[in-house]
Amino acid sequence: MFRVGVLIVLFLLIADLAIVSVVRAKNGGDTMNGRNEKGVQVSKERGGALPGDAELKKNLTPEQYRVTRQNGTETAFHNAYWDNKHPGIYVDLITGDPVFSSTDKFDSGSGWPSFTAPIHEQNIVEKRDMSHGMARTEVRARKSDSHLGHVFDDGPAPTGLRYCINSAALRFVPFEDLEKEGYGQYLALSRKGEKAALSGLHTQIATFGAGCFWGVEAAFRGVPGVVNTTVGYSGGNFPNPTYQDVCTDRTGHAEVVQVEYDPSKVSYEKLLDVFWQIHDPTTPNRQGPDVGAQYRSVVFFHTPEQEKAAHLSIEKIQSGGRFKRPIVTKIAKALEFYKAEDYHQRYYEKKGIKPGCRISF
Repeated sequence: MFRVGVLIVLFLLIADLAIVSVVRAKNGGDTMNGRNEKGVQVSKERGGALPGDAELKKNLTPEQYRVTRQNGTETAFHNAYWDNKHPGIYVDLITGDPVFSSTDKFDSGSGWPSFTAPIHEQNIVEKRDMSHGMARTEVRARKSDSHLGHVFDDGPAPTGLRYCINSAALRFVPFEDLEKEGYGQYLALSRKGEKAALSGLHTQIATFGAGCFWGVEAAFRGVPGVVNTTVGYSGGNFPNPTYQDVCTDRTGHAEVVQVEYDPSKVSYEKLLDVFWQIHDPTTPNRQGPDVGAQYRSVVFFHTPEQEKAAHLSIEKIQSGGRFKRPIVTKIAKALEFYKAEDYHQRYYEKKGIKPGCRISF
């Protein structure tokens, strides 16, 4: 009888769990049941009672709690949304109130998500912040009183503002999930972002070697129409090289920058003009104090059109008399590109170094 009783209890427990699972499935899972992926209660009506501090401390990650409740700042370039280009909206992590949109997001180079404006000004509060010996304007979520970040007056048009926000204070709702998560009214807004993302399908790639890739990348990142840059190694016969491998000068690879650009905004010929401006193409296997084949001047073409444009550009530069010595830049077909280590990516931005080259656009 004892065994039979135990079996009955187990059967009832399993049945109960199955019912709970079915209910959750019908409600769309925990996210649709008003909980975000971090486990914090979110009111889809955005009118429910706020969680207490004990509950927040329990459900938030230590980083989220430090940022939102203790006015912390997450590490630049090492957070969830600084480089997120997917269309959608960003909501307050705690209340679910919409605060920013991908349509207003831009790459500020700061390493944090940056926006030109909030979705609804009534969902945020701006306060004077005199901490750390600086006068700044803090941005907080109105309802949850969470610290979001700061706003600065060095942003692009049309507002001239840069809302520098912590990823840890936000939850991103992608375009395709807006309807099912209760944000259907923002579909029209995010469709603009979707079109912008789709336009990225029409970008092209250019690859240049002009010495140490840190400065070369910084120069190209400042060119209007350049969508993204990645530093790495190419042109050699050594698979999966590390920086230490390339520095031996025995891999055959050059330090290069792969430039993703929008040809409707900047031409390949214009990128070539920048290439000539930022280095000395007359010194073989050397740029200034940097000596070795990895620092050679090289253009890796990806299409026949790029190859033709590169040759014409060399002829133009050589005949123009700008350089007294012969140009030694090599023009070669693009080979496999190996992305460099993360600490090399956007090195100047991470270190707060301004590019030394003046480039005319």
